[in-house]
Amino acid sequence: MGKPSVIATLAGLLAGAALLLAAGGPLGIQLDLLRPMSGFSAFLLGCLLGLGGLVLGALGLFLTRPSAGRSGRGRALLGALVGLALVGLVAATAGPSRGLPPVNDITTDPDDPPVFHAAAHLEANQGRDMSYAAGELARVTREAYPDLVPIRVEKPPEQVFGAAKQAALKLGWKVIEKHRARGLLEAHSTSRIFRFVDDVVIRIRVADEGSVVDVRSKSRDGRGDLGANAARIRAFRAALLASV
Repeated sequence: MGKPSVIATLAGLLAGAALLLAAGGPLGIQLDLLRPMSGFSAFLLGCLLGLGGLVLGALGLFLTRPSAGRSGRGRALLGALVGLALVGLVAATAGPSRGLPPVNDITTDPDDPPVFHAAAHLEANQGRDMSYAAGELARVTREAYPDLVPIRVEKPPEQVFGAAKQAALKLGWKVIEKHRARGLLEAHSTSRIFRFVDDVVIRIRVADEGSVVDVRSKSRDGRGDLGANAARIRAFRAALLASV
């Protein structure tokens, strides 16, 4: 057996560190040892190290080919495979959001968005601006999500209010405020793996032929949301229309 390849050894070490961080970040969140953003940052760092492992692993496989007479091919292969898996995971997750703007406050009515009341007084939101940044955000939202418009329902607001509450609960949201007379519901949704929390407000008003429902979903962490808030509003719209 020839002299061990330093590149192959580094690829194996990066693979180990990448796996530790990529798995340890979400696990730390689930065990309440890490905050969501800290765990997510650890996961991203693990994926970045995985990319390094992929590059060094591919180089290590070349340097440890049979004709080269160097050992360490297994470590090079480990680095390449782990890196490929982590890079593929990130690409598959982030791929659908390619081209979306880095915004995290989405509503069906950018001109007159629902206002957060209960959520604005939560301890977790203290010091956080819960107002809607009209203007540029409204323009970007319309361009990126043209399908997100006020939801028209041919039922009276009282009936729609109950259906909206049931739709929110069906989606796994935690309802924190119910005001039937004002037609307002507030809730928050927690992601399964990283436990990111997004605040949601639903507004129901009378319209000429029934009711009009507007939804606003705002992330507590991060500048962009990878399309998560828009997807949440679409899921609510489908659940609401299926239940009225």
